[in-house]
Amino acid sequence: MRYVEVGGTTVSAVGLGTWQFGSSEWGYGADYADRQADAIVTRALDLGITVIDTAEAYGFGRSERIVGRALGARRAEAFVATKLFPLFPVGPVVSQRARASAKRLGVDCIDLYQVHQPNPLVPLTATMPAFAQLMAEGLVRHAGVSNFSLARWKAADRALGSPVLSNQVRYNLVDRRPEADLVPWARDHERLVIAYSPLAQGLLSARYDAGHRPTGLVRRASPAFLPDNLRKAAPLLGTLREVAAAHDATPAQVALAWLLRRPNVVVIPGASSVAQVESNAAAADLELDQAEDDALVAASDAYRPVSGPAALPRLAQDQLAATVGDATRRISGVLARRGPGHDDEPDGATAHGEPS
Repeated sequence: MRYVEVGGTTVSAVGLGTWQFGSSEWGYGADYADRQADAIVTRALDLGITVIDTAEAYGFGRSERIVGRALGARRAEAFVATKLFPLFPVGPVVSQRARASAKRLGVDCIDLYQVHQPNPLVPLTATMPAFAQLMAEGLVRHAGVSNFSLARWKAADRALGSPVLSNQVRYNLVDRRPEADLVPWARDHERLVIAYSPLAQGLLSARYDAGHRPTGLVRRASPAFLPDNLRKAAPLLGTLREVAAAHDATPAQVALAWLLRRPNVVVIPGASSVAQVESNAAAADLELDQAEDDALVAASDAYRPVSGPAALPRLAQDQLAATVGDATRRISGVLARRGPGHDDEPDGATAHGEPS
């Protein structure tokens, strides 16, 4: 495992994101939350992964409880990060919710407590002093922010009165906006950029194309997985495959390794299995050369997906088609179970007139 050191704090370059642990929208099921999540966290720690990132918003606190349960007696091996949901983030509210998160996590101290999103109605001068107080009390070790612009990050610094260690933002080969200012500032000021969605919700795993699209709710709602955008992504995914083949690696590992070439960047991919967390961890040891880096950047520059408001009509059409398709499959399944001779029965009834 590779590690990143900033301001006297050392963390693993590859972390573990746990949004999926307690959130039904990923569709992983109860067995995943009840059993596999524990095994994933245990294996992550075995591999030297220290950053375990969660949030009170994930599954309404369920992810934090799962992380706490999974860490158990190995809590000291982890750099535990969670996030404050920024609904009215003023002093007493911040304090109460930080304590609630610590209790769900089963920890005496949260290593990194982050503001999950900017709140445009509550100034940082009403939020960050409460973080400073929590740090003085020892309940929080470091303050962080998430989804902040550089100007807001600097403002959080001023309001805290000490360095805000990190900014957790979307950063990957198809969304490179943090390179404009966040990454250089983090490099120059001993801070971290924590890259969430480093695989673009699985797009950069190169497992999907226009003829093989994801079915989960989160990915289905993303413009990245519209058929046209998947076709547009084909050259970038092809480059990922070529570089991966040269290293006997996977495209996902290459996408992570590309990020880790950037200074002061930590990645926090999720993992649906122990095998996936092992694969993610191995990306820390994958060394790309400059020519490969340049090829990936060029392919990224050439990718021009339909996004923002322009994608909304296509998403709506896609969702309608998916809904109709799901309904058709359900009806077909009901008819198949009924068998021949029951075409005249009312919907929702079996041959005996009972609800199906």
